[in-house]
Amino acid sequence: MSDRIILHSDINNFYASAEILNMPEYKNVPLAVSGDPERRHGIILAKNMPAKAFGVKTGEAIWQAKQKCPELVCVPPHFEEYSELSERVFKIYTEYTDLVEPFGPDESWLDVTNSTKLFGNGEEIAQKIRARIPRETGLTVSIGVSFNKIFAKLGSDLKKPDAVSVISRENFRRVIWRLDADSIMGIGQATSDKLKKLNVHTIGDLANAPEDMLKSHFGIIGQRLKHYALGLDNEPVREYYKTRLVESVGHGITATRDLSTEEDVRILIYYLADLVGARLRKHEFKAAKTAVSLRDNTLSTISRQGALRTPTASGTDIAECAYKLAQAARAVNAPPLRTITVTAFSLSNTDDIVPADLFDHTSDIKKERLDAGLDKIRAKFGRNAVVRGNLIAAEFIYDKVDAETFLPFKR
Repeated sequence: MSDRIILHSDINNFYASAEILNMPEYKNVPLAVSGDPERRHGIILAKNMPAKAFGVKTGEAIWQAKQKCPELVCVPPHFEEYSELSERVFKIYTEYTDLVEPFGPDESWLDVTNSTKLFGNGEEIAQKIRARIPRETGLTVSIGVSFNKIFAKLGSDLKKPDAVSVISRENFRRVIWRLDADSIMGIGQATSDKLKKLNVHTIGDLANAPEDMLKSHFGIIGQRLKHYALGLDNEPVREYYKTRLVESVGHGITATRDLSTEEDVRILIYYLADLVGARLRKHEFKAAKTAVSLRDNTLSTISRQGALRTPTASGTDIAECAYKLAQAARAVNAPPLRTITVTAFSLSNTDDIVPADLFDHTSDIKKERLDAGLDKIRAKFGRNAVVRGNLIAAEFIYDKVDAETFLPFKR
């Protein structure tokens, strides 16, 4: 059986490049797309190549970026324009294959295995796409070509901007084994630090590390990472037009100030759970479990999860569980919190739920009717038409359900 041919296409500096389409005079000027500098969301969302040359990084605060590059031009994001551009790029992809799997608004995998008779080999298809996108959208892409998704994504990072890189079964040891282990998707800072303590620094080290050692430290994930390094990733590229299974619904917010009291934490958790509940009800899901993630002002993060009393779409039930989890996770003198995320998972369709207890179910029905009524009021008069009393004075909540949300890019 011959190898699959997988592409990973990454739009170069997407948000910044989109802004420069409207402001070509800034093409060679250090430019960054950023959040509101007056709020805690004053961070760099994207930067162009001149800004990158100064060491400006995505995710850092604006003031940090301007220390590196005092002449940095910061512009606000225009997500509707980015969404429209993203759709145009993805439309081009689907002309070559229906196996197109988005990974955010600016990245996608394409399985072109069955497209070669029409469009040429993998590298030729990648070059055709790379030539079309600037012509038809003004953007550029970097594309990796390989025999699996992990290596294709690595390939799109090898040469930037506006390039095609091929990682084949014959050359992958020479090309990528010298790269840092955290170049592999799924290896974050914490995992990278643990790997280094085990003397695993490069992808080659990971490929040659004893599987028993990796499994003892990382469980099944350790085995999977070794398989990635050896080129044994067999995950398929999903069809673009098929509905993806929703596995969880979550919402997170970075507060505009540190949350120093338990009441602050409780208010924000209830606010987030209310949003999660509304989204569950909109899509007719109930959740059996919830999780809370807490990031403090030292940038340390802890997460906890637990089972709900019964599957529910009630924001109140989710909030009560999430708040108990947060209380149990936090030490007495823990640093103030900066970011909180509440997630509902283990989802089931509403119609599939069988109540375990008739009395509890009667109570749940009352909650659901109340929630449904609130949903209708908010749909007609706006999200802030009805709010919890304790939210009125909660000035630290920066509502991400506004123009600065990434939700338009959910596919």
